[in-house]
Amino acid sequence: MSTPILDRAEYIEQGYLFQLLRERIGEQMPMQELLEQLRLELLTTTKLPMAIDYLLTELKHSGMMAPAMLRLSHYFTSFQAYLIEASESETGRFDTVTALQVLEADAKYRAAGATAAGMFLYQFEALCRNRLNYDKGLTAMSNDPIYDDAWAKWILILRAQVGLVDLADLLFLASDDYKRRLIDADETLKGKGPFLFGEKEGRIAFGNRRKEPLYLFAAMQRHLGYPAVPRPVHANRDHEIIPQLARRIERLDARIKLLEEEQRSGIDITKFYESNKSKLKLPE
Repeated sequence: MSTPILDRAEYIEQGYLFQLLRERIGEQMPMQELLEQLRLELLTTTKLPMAIDYLLTELKHSGMMAPAMLRLSHYFTSFQAYLIEASESETGRFDTVTALQVLEADAKYRAAGATAAGMFLYQFEALCRNRLNYDKGLTAMSNDPIYDDAWAKWILILRAQVGLVDLADLLFLASDDYKRRLIDADETLKGKGPFLFGEKEGRIAFGNRRKEPLYLFAAMQRHLGYPAVPRPVHANRDHEIIPQLARRIERLDARIKLLEEEQRSGIDITKFYESNKSKLKLPE
């Protein structure tokens, strides 16, 4: 069952939910308790509280939300479910906080009146920046209700071409700018297209051919106005440097004392006997 386009109020509440989860997940509270608490803060005239009840049931049984989101295909999109699935994977590097940031911006963009072109670029950039699986990610995107059949078919074709053909070329060949050039050159449009992007997107793509794809995404984001894709924030571990250095200095000091003792009169190995182990702090 494909996901229908929901009312604007549903996307507003979804964005608010993902925002609160992102802000409060740092309090080290279990996801189950967070959802039970946030359910009371959401607008009861929407279907989101009922969806949360179903998510809570799945969390209690399996400890994961992605299976429940996949079954709620009439409410959550396949792309939303895929992001949660990737964040819950034990082998992946995609963390929950980043997933919630992507979902928050996704829902708020839909509430503000997202375009198919802008949503595609946002979702595809999210896959690229977070090194997610293109095959699964693009398949999930093709089922998004914001895309019509032409978009869905093109996204599935793109799934087989990504990595083999320059992305800027793929976008340019699917733009009205390329269509206009064909018409001006009196060339046939048969076998070309589909032309899904506007002339502006086509010109931006043509100007970024053979360049770093991130430059293309940055230009598209500036001119189309879709949300900037959240980037993973690397933890600052500078505060751990001094304790680590102190422990290393302690170990070096213990080894130097052993060397000095050996040079003077040899090392007394009796202090390493079992009976003296508790009295001696051995160097690591």
